[in-house]
Amino acid sequence: MILSCDDVPAEPLPATGATAGIDLGVASLVTTSDGAHVANPRHLAATADRLAAAQRDLARKKRGSKRRRKAVARVAALHGKVRRQRLDHTHKTANALVRDNDVIVYEDLRITNMTRSASGTIDAPGRNVAQKTGLNRSILDAGWGVFLQILAHKAESAGRELIAVNPAHTSRTCARCGHRAKDNRLTQAAFACTACGHAAHADVNAAINILRAGLALRQAAEAA
Repeated sequence: MILSCDDVPAEPLPATGATAGIDLGVASLVTTSDGAHVANPRHLAATADRLAAAQRDLARKKRGSKRRRKAVARVAALHGKVRRQRLDHTHKTANALVRDNDVIVYEDLRITNMTRSASGTIDAPGRNVAQKTGLNRSILDAGWGVFLQILAHKAESAGRELIAVNPAHTSRTCARCGHRAKDNRLTQAAFACTACGHAAHADVNAAINILRAGLALRQAAEAA
């Protein structure tokens, strides 16, 4: 899938000849196929204590009172600060990717499904609820969906090509020999191929696979 936006003013950038695959994560917001890591500032987590205190204070205020209105404003101000910080970081990261690359390939992640309630239902309760809830919160704090929307807008405006690929197996396939196995992924950060012994940062390995998949799609589309 190639992502595009409608009615975006075109401000084409000079061609760079460069391409990049990007892997989205919670440890790093973006890891690129050339090994760069863009930090995930975790703005919501950094404000969590202050936000929790403000929400507790709000809960104690009488509905309709002047103090409650002030408490509501404090909570809203904290949420607004998180949004502004996240957007600023997102814009800077997207600008850099679009400036430096003619083609950017990313995983077509179903973010809504990934962050669906971990608790499940009465008939089908969730498993590892605490861990999944923590991961969901981290994904939302990273702001993957907003990042991809802004990246798409900037890529379209700059005349860059943005390609989405199927995320299946990108993190378990060796970027050197193509061997795919669950055991290849040792930890969240470590990748070691059980066939050829290739060792790499797991997110960099995934980003290389993402880039190759996108370029293959592009080549197939040009040949059709």
